[in-house]
Amino acid sequence: MDSVRTEHIDELEVAGRKAVANARRVVVKVGSSSLTTPEGRIDSGRIRDLVEVLAARRALGQEVILVSSGAVAAGMTPLGLTRRPRDLASQQAAASVGQGLLLASYTAELAGHGLTAAQVLLTVEDMMRRVQHRNAQRTLRRLLDIGAVPIVNENDTVATHEIRFGDNDRLAALVAHLLRADALVLLSDVDALYDGNPSDPSTSVVDLVRGPGDLDGIDIGSAGKRGVGTGGMVTKVESARIATEAGVQTVLTSAANARAALAGERVGTLFAPAEGRRPSTRQLWLAHATAGRGSLVLDPGAVVAVVSEKASLLPAGVVKVMGDFSAGDPVDLRDEEGTVVARGLVNYDASEVPDMMGRSTRWLAREMGPSYERELVHRDDLVIL
Repeated sequence: MDSVRTEHIDELEVAGRKAVANARRVVVKVGSSSLTTPEGRIDSGRIRDLVEVLAARRALGQEVILVSSGAVAAGMTPLGLTRRPRDLASQQAAASVGQGLLLASYTAELAGHGLTAAQVLLTVEDMMRRVQHRNAQRTLRRLLDIGAVPIVNENDTVATHEIRFGDNDRLAALVAHLLRADALVLLSDVDALYDGNPSDPSTSVVDLVRGPGDLDGIDIGSAGKRGVGTGGMVTKVESARIATEAGVQTVLTSAANARAALAGERVGTLFAPAEGRRPSTRQLWLAHATAGRGSLVLDPGAVVAVVSEKASLLPAGVVKVMGDFSAGDPVDLRDEEGTVVARGLVNYDASEVPDMMGRSTRWLAREMGPSYERELVHRDDLVIL
């Protein structure tokens, strides 16, 4: 099903495909299964084909950012590993070997088109902090300004939670928002989202997703079982949701369809962006790129203030502290039933909060010093979930 479909097409899809083709800045994500052989070696032919597609878009004036998986897989064979390791230390060891091999392949192929590869390794942990977040943004923008092709990957050699449960699809969606990209193309070994298991002859491609309602009744776990596995398709759809929430046109298709997808042809599944105002970059990162290091339990009044009135969280509204966190860490804000209603960056250590609970900031300033006359979580560092 990798051929271009030409039957009747919705006007929204027509506009979306055209927007992808005309995008000034596009993020392309490619999965490790699309770059390596079953034995774990880098497939130089596949990298060459992908780079040719990206170089062609650059020649048309597009800025291209590539988010590439494959470091762990590429490092398996040199280390004598016959299957992907399950323990974190071995994964990190394979990534440290494979990342250099992967970048060397991209560098050589891009040089053949007169382009310069620039390695950018990120972790979700890096992006949780304001300073690192801004530094990453400035670096990527500068690389684009000077004509380089950023090759972005998670820093698997030091990542912990992300290397086990994270995914570069999500990273690509967040990078697309970070750089205010116009389009995101997710490439893997599945050519589209289906309304069921692709092996079923009665199953059809989902051409257009306007919003979450279009996914009702679709078993996302079985809608892409063609080599990527259940979690793979779920993560890709979630990544598309993150990107479209940020106003980014998103196409999900196979690496074989990369040229057609970037040219705006009708391949894969188009996810249309949400209408209205884009959330701030920090809000999107807080919602999708962080995990709470602990929790603050709020009384009903504080829940209303934070969720409905978009207010900062003050110590007076907190009734319980859970977990061990430091100032600057992301924490979940929960109601008294345990439901997470928001997430934000806390201004105090967990050990400081119990003495502050139920107190006004004026009282805290008078009794504990002027440095305590501030919010637990400022509304600019808070996102409603």
